[in-house]
Amino acid sequence: MKVIYTLPVLCLAACTDPAWQLTPPNAAPVVDAAAVVPAEPVETLDPTPPPPPPPAARTVEEFDTTSAEDRAAAVAVVAEPAGEQSLGVTNISLGPPAQPGIWMETGLVSELAPGRVENPASGKSVNLELRPSGGPATAGSQMSLAAMRLLDVPLTGLIDVQVYRN
Repeated sequence: MKVIYTLPVLCLAACTDPAWQLTPPNAAPVVDAAAVVPAEPVETLDPTPPPPPPPAARTVEEFDTTSAEDRAAAVAVVAEPAGEQSLGVTNISLGPPAQPGIWMETGLVSELAPGRVENPASGKSVNLELRPSGGPATAGSQMSLAAMRLLDVPLTGLIDVQVYRN
């Protein structure tokens, strides 16, 4: 019986052991390089897309190759977007980190289109490129690393966002 009472205490004690923690405090997030597949060229609306990350990229900052100008344009607020159409809500997850740019791949569109996503929980909004996923509109969507960072959502989370087409 004593073993049963000590097991929870041992489990809780292990939570504070650095060996059991996923990320050390104040450390930059690291992307598992073995899980990253080199990006294949993707059709895009951007005439000058950001470069792919370097082969030695390991951190989130190294994988996010968007320029300061691209990031500023993505978060620029348009007072009344002309012709903006609500496409609905989708659940997002992180897309391939080695695929540069500010985009979302979704079944809500059937062709490349400019758009915007909004996180209803925070009110933050990002202008991005909507790419067709080939899946149904009810399926989840994948978002670029840069777009998720601009939306200020956890890279490992599953978040519902409102999608608009410009």
